[in-house]
Amino acid sequence: MSFLGYRKWPTPVLRPMWPFMIAGSITIYYVAKIQDMAVRSPEYAKDPKNPYATQIANSSAH
Repeated sequence: MSFLGYRKWPTPVLRPMWPFMIAGSITIYYVAKIQDMAVRSPEYAKDPKNPYATQIANSSAH
């Protein structure tokens, strides 16, 4: 049955995209890791503009 004249074709979507999905997830992981390291660096840990300053102070006190 065709819906508005469109046929269902067996077009692969995930099979050709898997390298890009893996690379994207690896990139997101490492960018988040680098961001966390940069926010927790001694230079910016006590900066009042740092939105994670209280969280960093609480975790380093324990």
